[in-house]
Amino acid sequence: MRSDLFSQERIRNARFMVVGCGALGNEVLKNLALFGAEHIVLVDFDEVEAGNLSRSVLFTRQDAESHRRKVQVAARRLTEMNPRMEVVPMDGDIAYDVGLGWIRRTDVVIGCVDSRWARYCINRLCMRAGVPWVDGGISQLEGTVRVFAPGENCYACNLGPEGLDDLKRRMPCSGIIRQQEAAGHAPTTPVIASIVGAIQVQEALKIVHRQEMEDGKFTSLCGSMFYYEGQHLTIRLTSFKAYDEDCCVHDTWSPIIPVKLSVQNRVQEMLEALRQLYHASRISFTLPDDCFVDFVTEKKDDRIFPVMKPGREVAEWIESNDVLRGSRYTDLYQHEYRTIEADFPYPELTLAQLGIPSWSVLPVSVDGEEFYVELENER
Repeated sequence: MRSDLFSQERIRNARFMVVGCGALGNEVLKNLALFGAEHIVLVDFDEVEAGNLSRSVLFTRQDAESHRRKVQVAARRLTEMNPRMEVVPMDGDIAYDVGLGWIRRTDVVIGCVDSRWARYCINRLCMRAGVPWVDGGISQLEGTVRVFAPGENCYACNLGPEGLDDLKRRMPCSGIIRQQEAAGHAPTTPVIASIVGAIQVQEALKIVHRQEMEDGKFTSLCGSMFYYEGQHLTIRLTSFKAYDEDCCVHDTWSPIIPVKLSVQNRVQEMLEALRQLYHASRISFTLPDDCFVDFVTEKKDDRIFPVMKPGREVAEWIESNDVLRGSRYTDLYQHEYRTIEADFPYPELTLAQLGIPSWSVLPVSVDGEEFYVELENER
């Protein structure tokens, strides 16, 4: 594809991550493929459903009937469009299953998600890695696009107290779609997904043309919000910028030191590698965004139930336990670890068993001073 505005070589060599493979993600991916992008990482944890088909160009009825995973289907369709495309499908949750190393090797992240929690998690990772991201949101005939960049604009800073409280409400996309369809409403349309997805890709391509932006050839949406309303055909650009220097969410994790380890290494191997790397006796590492739970206790009778899972899996584990099923969290005490040090009682566990995803960056404390290490020895 030729363009007088965008460099085909720049697009071909750029690395994109798209989070969310629903209606909006489909449009974004289709546009990237048509522009000639060849390096894309896809992140989604859902399967194709019949409700996706009216607004998702990459999915078919057979995909829905076979309950195929969205990232796998999207990856296959993209490589059919462009066999030279390198697509990495990551079937997981952006909150916990994507190591920071993936973000660090990305030029721009494009968020096609439907909840404040998911946006918060994308923002958290991008700010740590120093990578800009483009957010899109759609609902029926309305849509928005925003750009967030380290040092300029932070999604968390724009939320405010009420928005942060809303993070507790995390209904998945499929739940919202079913709720809307049960009420006889279309949750969104292919038209609005197409419009917003196009603007998102346009902004992402500007980001990978940094010099052109600095020279004034392009103007970024960073600090503004593009709003489109199709019912009465309203388009406007409004200010949307906040960057509080005291916000801990946009702390940049730097410098990052690679270590020849992977998530298949054991805790004791990780601690020993850190001791050799830093030549220190007091050393520990932190689980960045979750905890490890070894047991829960019923408060009324102090009965202990071994769990041995990451914190995010505890609720599902409780529901699968014949004794605890239906228990309220207020009736249970959760024993957890967030910092792993020499006295950790399960040194034989692997980092993966603690819930650490591949290619992670971990905060390390060395004699009270903080550093960051990346698990470099991943496939």
